[in-house]
Amino acid sequence: MPSGLEIALSKAKHAERRGDVEEARRLLSDLLSRYPNNRRAAEGLARIDPGNRVEDGSSLQAGVAAVSVLHAQGAYAQMARQAEALIARFPQVAALHGLLGAAYLGLDDAILAEKAFRTALAAHPHDAANQSNLGIALRRQGRLADAEHCYAEAIAIRPDHAEAHFNLANLVGLQGRDDEAIAGYERALALRPDYGDALYNLGNIHRERKDWGEACNLYRRTLAIRPDHYDALNNLGYALLELGERDAAIDAFTRATAVEPDTGRAHVNLANALSLGGVLDQAHAAFGRALHLTPDDVHLRAQSLFLEAHLCDWSARDSFAALPVQPMRGSDPVPPFIALPFEDDPARLLARARIVAQAADPGRVAPLAPVEPGEKIRLGYFSADFHDHATLHLLSGLLRAHDRDRFEIHAFSFGADDGQGARERILPHFDGFHDIRGLSDAQAIALARSQQLDIAVDLKGHTRDARLALFAGRLAPVQIGYLGYPGSIGGDCLDYIIADAVVIPHDEERHYSEQVIRLPGQSQPPTDRHVIGECADDRTSHGLPAEGFVFCSFNQNWKISPREFAIWMRLLTQVEGSVLWLIRSNPWAEANLRAQALAHGVDPARLIFAEKRSPADHLARHRHADLFLDSFIVNAHTTASDALWAGLPVLTLPGRQFAARVGASLLTAIGLPDLIATSEADYARRALDLARSPDTLAALKARLAANRKDAPLFDTATYARKIEAAYAAAHQRRLDGLEPAPITVD
Repeated sequence: MPSGLEIALSKAKHAERRGDVEEARRLLSDLLSRYPNNRRAAEGLARIDPGNRVEDGSSLQAGVAAVSVLHAQGAYAQMARQAEALIARFPQVAALHGLLGAAYLGLDDAILAEKAFRTALAAHPHDAANQSNLGIALRRQGRLADAEHCYAEAIAIRPDHAEAHFNLANLVGLQGRDDEAIAGYERALALRPDYGDALYNLGNIHRERKDWGEACNLYRRTLAIRPDHYDALNNLGYALLELGERDAAIDAFTRATAVEPDTGRAHVNLANALSLGGVLDQAHAAFGRALHLTPDDVHLRAQSLFLEAHLCDWSARDSFAALPVQPMRGSDPVPPFIALPFEDDPARLLARARIVAQAADPGRVAPLAPVEPGEKIRLGYFSADFHDHATLHLLSGLLRAHDRDRFEIHAFSFGADDGQGARERILPHFDGFHDIRGLSDAQAIALARSQQLDIAVDLKGHTRDARLALFAGRLAPVQIGYLGYPGSIGGDCLDYIIADAVVIPHDEERHYSEQVIRLPGQSQPPTDRHVIGECADDRTSHGLPAEGFVFCSFNQNWKISPREFAIWMRLLTQVEGSVLWLIRSNPWAEANLRAQALAHGVDPARLIFAEKRSPADHLARHRHADLFLDSFIVNAHTTASDALWAGLPVLTLPGRQFAARVGASLLTAIGLPDLIATSEADYARRALDLARSPDTLAALKARLAANRKDAPLFDTATYARKIEAAYAAAHQRRLDGLEPAPITVD
């Protein structure tokens, strides 16, 4: 079957033979615009154009061909010079003006390009290619309405002009008219099934709409045409990650690094995918290659240091302090969550958060007007973690305890269900469960607004998979940050943050962009329904010594810093036969921690690593430990409340930021303030005293067991009433027309 090019050349030849020079010229000019290096089109145009009547008409043919070759090579400056020289000799040849316009587009001079295309169109107004190209020049000048008119004219002249449909789709897509853009790309593809750019751009729209499967399909079709399409490879990798296909994503990003090995971003994407896939050593190497290429990228350096924290590689840890809050041009800012284990400075964390929030929330959206008060306050929880995740483990008790006579509870989920049953178990506690994972931000906002929420609660903040843009678009008259991220969002999109008097002291409120709601007791929800297993095992089945003191820290490894680890090692040297019981996270962290122990003069075998267990069995094994040692800069959160629920005392040292004060908040709520140290020396002294005084430790455990029954920490019903009072107070202020202000719940 002949190609479209061959068919067009044949039509031009037939038009020339029957004397329809204008039609032949139109067809050949269009072909030359689409295929500037096509020799047969250039020769045909030179043959029929009046310009070839001059004595040296053969030079026109050669000149057009040469200019077309320069276009194919991207040599736009030379192309413009040669086209201008030819125009000086053959000013009546419209195709030359079209080629000159193409050269100016390549040079990003939209004004001169416009002039050239208008000159070409003055001679041949029905040239669809030049009409479409004029639209490009106008679009680059920001004259969108004029550009749209040109594209429409081109399509009216030639409905089968695929490039005009493509250009129009680009324009309307730029204006947020996605449905029109999709239709335009599909028309272009119907005319040219191998139109790689149309496939790619259409894939991007589906990606933005969270239609990951279709986006993958379109990127793969793009790559079938252009296997070296770097952006398609990267975007395919992103979409595959969203689908949970990590191995395929790693393959896509690996191919991208092969296409552009000197591009740092390609290696960063590969590093992130490898990290998510648990291949942390290879991820670290990929970050190293990226840093070699872009050594001044502060976001990249922060990512690399955060990965090293997961590996417990502290060799470059101190360099984080030198990373500026305001990134250099060309570098993304440091994500606030990544900064948590390195900077115990709420002012600096707020500054970082403001920069990141600005990207998602560039300008304050006017608050929604409150709806007419109903019988119930309509409350929406937004999260990607409605599955087997620490956030849901903490929230589940509150969801069960909510007063459904006063509150209508909705969940808006933008994370996948892991199939472990956690989501299924909480569904009865919602009046509506809305899966918005596949919706664009605009669609999700529209859906949330259709539910006429009074309050929207963000459970993600600046953590992974957050969708801050939803809150920037205003989901409800009142918007509150809660639980998922221990810090300020740094933007105007959240009105309040749920806290208590310990995690945000009054003199630290200035470091939060939100108004502070303080709950009595603790701000973290209770875990009083978590089942403790009936394991009949002994210490030795866990690799622990039958006798000896067991220090424990079941925190995630990335929260451990050299400061507390040095204290832990001194404790092991001071308490004969003692061991440190840690969570097994990854083999590299284990190896590095053992090496650090040896450097402190401690036998690495005294570090025992616990395997992952079911929640019930994990809680049960706490009975084999004697004292939980909290990390400093980022405290144990769920892990600490689990330990206390299981009857294991937790020793903490509060810092300044929210994440560094959660341990103190939990211990205050359980009535054990004597486990809150005042300094590193005090922390070390208290731990040593408890290890050397079995009676004191036994009395402490007895107090903990007694307080579990009555203290606020595990009183879910009372906690629910208190946070509901906070929600009601914030809602009432909005109904009264008052601005958000600090709220203290008694």
